[in-house]
Parts: sequence; structure tokens; C-alpha cells
Amino acid sequence: MFTYNIRGENIEVTPAIRDYAEKKIAKIERYFKDSPDATVYVNTKVYDNHDAKAEVTIPLSGGLTLRAEETTQDLYGSIDLVVDKLERQVRKHKTKLNRKSRETGKADLVAALPEDEGPEETDQDINIVRRKSIAVKPMSPEEAVLQMEMLGHSFYIFEDAETEGVSLVYGRKKGSYGLIEIEDEIIE
Repeated sequence: MFTYNIRGENIEVTPAIRDYAEKKIAKIERYFKDSPDATVYVNTKVYDNHDAKAEVTIPLSGGLTLRAEETTQDLYGSIDLVVDKLERQVRKHKTKLNRKSRETGKADLVAALPEDEGPEETDQDINIVRRKSIAVKPMSPEEAVLQMEMLGHSFYIFEDAETEGVSLVYGRKKGSYGLIEIEDEIIE
């Protein structure tokens, strides 16, 4: 069962907005056999030009995170479009898991990048403002691309299940993807 954390920036979250968001996002629960216990983080924001943005993040068990955002002239329209994106992500992920389970006889869950630990200053000329530590999970490059898209990131680091090496997938122009395989040997 989803619990909701709804907040607004430059807008008061009225009971009508809260009810609408909860009712629309609850539709996603039908895609799961057992209703997941997860907190849905909803952030609404209204800009000076009257655009309204809705961001939804749903961290699920097994390391899967659903995330989408949309900006339109109407907050309710933004919520509708975000829910559509989330439903596409869930359907795409379920299709991928079903295909993989038929091929391997089991369904592996993919890893999500951990939460930001906050800014960290260094004494060097290069100013690193954010550090993240990730646990790479074994998966195929196709699964890594799917997870990257679900998180809305431009790249994703993972352990290639076939080569057992660390790899990186990234988005390229015109919807294609790149794969970087990191070599273990040290070049002198």
C-alpha cells in the first residue's frame, strides 16, 4: 500500500490536489501482484510564468525506483502526464522481467542509485560538489538502459552479468545508447 508525502513549492497543497494526486497514483498499484509498501514522494511547483510541475518518485523494494516529472500549464494535467509515464515504466519493466524470467528461469531486480549524501568540499582546485557511492548489481546492458530511463538519468553504472566487469551505459543523440566497458588491467 502506498503512503504519500506530498509537498508544494510556491503552491499550497490543498485537499483537492492531495486527493487527486493520491487517486491517480494509486492506479499504479494494480500492476503489482501484492500491493507494495512504499512511500510516494510528490513534489508540486508553480513557476512565475504559471507553469505547473509535478515530480513523483517511488522507491520500491528490490532497488527499483520509479521516477517521472512533467510541466504543463495545469497542475492536474501535469499529474496526469506523470502517472502516464510511471505506468509506461512499470509496464516496460514488467515486460523485461517476464522476458528475462522466461530466458533464465528467474526474475532479477535491478539496482537504483543511492540517495545523494550532500555536498562535499575539497581543498583541490577542482571543486567536487557531490559524491555518490553505488553498489553495482549484475545485469545485462539492456536492463541497465531500462533502469537508466526509469531513473531519468543520462548514464548508468552496472556490473555486466555476462562479462562480470563494471560497465556504463549512456544516452546518445536520436535515442540510441552507448556502452563503455571498463577494463580491469592497469595501463602503465
